Amino acid sequence: MISRRDFLGMALAAGAASLLPLNAHAATGKVVVIGGGVGGATFAKYMKMKAPQIEVTIIEQNPIYIRPYGSSEVLNGHIDMSDLEVSYDALRNKYGVNVIIDKAVGLDADKRIVTTASGAKFPYDRLVVSPGIELLYDRLEGYSREVAETKAPSGWIPGSQTALLRDQIKNMRQGGTFLIVAPPNPYRCPPGPYERGALVAEWMQKYNPTGKVIITDPKNEFVTGPDMRLGWNRMYGYNVPEDLKSGMPTLKQHNEAGMIDWIREVDGGRPLSIDATKMQVETEQGFIKADVINVVPPMKAGKVATLFGLTDKSGWCPVDPYTFESKLVANVHVLGDSASASPLPKSGFAANNEAKVAAYAIINLFAGRPVEEPSWENTCYALAGKDYGFMVIGVYGMRDGKIANLPRPGFQTLDVSDAKHRLAAVYQQAWMKSFTEDSFA
Repeated sequence: MISRRDFLGMALAAGAASLLPLNAHAATGKVVVIGGGVGGATFAKYMKMKAPQIEVTIIEQNPIYIRPYGSSEVLNGHIDMSDLEVSYDALRNKYGVNVIIDKAVGLDADKRIVTTASGAKFPYDRLVVSPGIELLYDRLEGYSREVAETKAPSGWIPGSQTALLRDQIKNMRQGGTFLIVAPPNPYRCPPGPYERGALVAEWMQKYNPTGKVIITDPKNEFVTGPDMRLGWNRMYGYNVPEDLKSGMPTLKQHNEAGMIDWIREVDGGRPLSIDATKMQVETEQGFIKADVINVVPPMKAGKVATLFGLTDKSGWCPVDPYTFESKLVANVHVLGDSASASPLPKSGFAANNEAKVAAYAIINLFAGRPVEEPSWENTCYALAGKDYGFMVIGVYGMRDGKIANLPRPGFQTLDVSDAKHRLAAVYQQAWMKSFTEDSFA
């Protein structure tokens, strides 16, 4: 059981996770931010709110932010592509952030200067880099950016591929197969591929009732796994494997194959190659033919992170958890999906938390004060259908100099009534709006 008040309190906890100092006006400095997504925008907003005398400049190559969180709802017609668009007007006009639409192409870490594609130079005292992810299209044999943009879209970075995927699903033949190739860990939005499969299945129930959703996976588990499988079981005829039933509430036993089939690594689901001409994916189990193929490829830190020397051999950016300062380049802080900050997930919620922690830390550094011990919270919201929602909450703190999971006793959404799942879906939509406002408005 969880009350609406408790639920909304947890949804807004990110705002309280990093209480900013009251005497922030003692701090002065110049901060440049690369990337205007959730991490960069939240950082700039909260820095200006708490220390308005600090000069903050965001360099972002896109004039409008297209939010990835919630973007799979375009595929089932719940929202339009235009609903994903977020303006930078409030950052400019309300908080005094200098928003530059340009592309960062160079860094002189010794002189502390960022150069952009237009030739402009931006000096800084502290640099914050929040570039999101780069999709590694070529990690799956036969896949490429060209294939993604024409035949087998990814859409994990929302935009034209999202629209293409929506249209392919809409025009799929009756009884056709929608195949998702899930990514290996780590990746942006841990519940995302499985939520996407559920939302497409829900759409199929109405418009293509003999259609099929297959998810082929190099993993054996995923965040929100038990909750999502319960939703699949109740809504789409999915039979939960025997070895995953432990701790689950009463499940429906379906005599016929359901609309969703999840092929785990242990069952031969690891993808090996794709042939977009034949519209088939080779897995360790064999070949799977499909009418629509959606590949979510492996990922690494956004390109500018590599360009600036912030990534290690993992492809991600190691950071000091107290300040999110890079361990490789001094006076540069890395936020959001690009940061290597496990067990914090690569989610918008986590990026929002990290941005506030970094803003607090940099204000203290500018003012010559000690950096205080941080804490974080993350909530992964997901839908198994438009009216079937749930969430997984994580709380994190410092233990032995590292970020660690902290216990959160007495909270779960797995074994609750269908009415509460419907209510959770309402809250998820409310969170989407309030979260976007907290980061950008």
